[in-house]
Amino acid sequence: MPEQKSAYIYAIIAVFLWGTVATAMKISLGYFDFLQLLFLSVFVSLLTLFCVLVYQKKLKNIFKWPAKAYLKSAIFGLVNPFIYYIILFRAYELLPAQEAQPLNYTWPIMITLLSIPILKQKISFKNFIAILISFFGVLVISTRGQLADFSFSNPVGAAYGIASAVVWALFWVYNIKDERDEISKLFLNFLFGMVYISIALFIFSDVPKFSSKHYLSAAYVGLFEMGVTFIIWSLALKKSKKTAGVSKLIYLVPFISLVVIYFVLGEDIQQSTLIGLVFIISGLIFDNINFSKLMDRIKARRLKRKTAVHSKEEKS
Repeated sequence: MPEQKSAYIYAIIAVFLWGTVATAMKISLGYFDFLQLLFLSVFVSLLTLFCVLVYQKKLKNIFKWPAKAYLKSAIFGLVNPFIYYIILFRAYELLPAQEAQPLNYTWPIMITLLSIPILKQKISFKNFIAILISFFGVLVISTRGQLADFSFSNPVGAAYGIASAVVWALFWVYNIKDERDEISKLFLNFLFGMVYISIALFIFSDVPKFSSKHYLSAAYVGLFEMGVTFIIWSLALKKSKKTAGVSKLIYLVPFISLVVIYFVLGEDIQQSTLIGLVFIISGLIFDNINFSKLMDRIKARRLKRKTAVHSKEEKS
């Protein structure tokens, strides 16, 4: 099988799996509180990453890192999975899944905003317009279409949803500077995160009672939100000769999520959710359009047409 074809297959599998986790999280939060779900799901993800590292014979490399690398992972682990998933799970507790998922999906726009003070990048007019388009979508979803009243249906839930996007973007911006192997550093981050989660669980909650059905739902979140899907997506990017083409498939995730939410959770998808999501995704796509390349392509096509017309006229 050609590498590019297999890259698209891996990407489609990853996108489909990520499209199901919003529903899985909402179902699991019906059985556990957010700390219990975080404890179980991160534990499963940690085991998965451990098995992958053993299979790849990379586990021993972790013990060769300098002390500075462990300190970095201790800080990253505090952000993700600990803080990020506490905020995200709280958003899913307070909001319908169809609202929490799109609000969290504004993280690419948050990356653009955070890159200004952190990476010292300048924001262009195009970036500014993209941010306005996406945030208009956020307002539509958060107010359930009642823009004139400017009354949020659940202001606390919406705040958690947007905060989750900010925290993830913050993690992504700093993580991109870390040149360690992706799976190795993710495992170490989650190992530190597991320590923080265990302490929080002991103080603020209880160890969840065993139920095979309930534990399986938490395991699903750990496998396909945090563990396996990330590895599959990484394989897709590595195998792809056209990374941009594969990356664009990620825009399908929230739409797949809505379909799964409708059929599995039985939530009636509101018109405001669809409209808001279209605005959010439109802003993200607009932000990634390279207008100079687009204009070059248009000019090249015009020149090609003119050349074809001239050659026909000369022949006649």
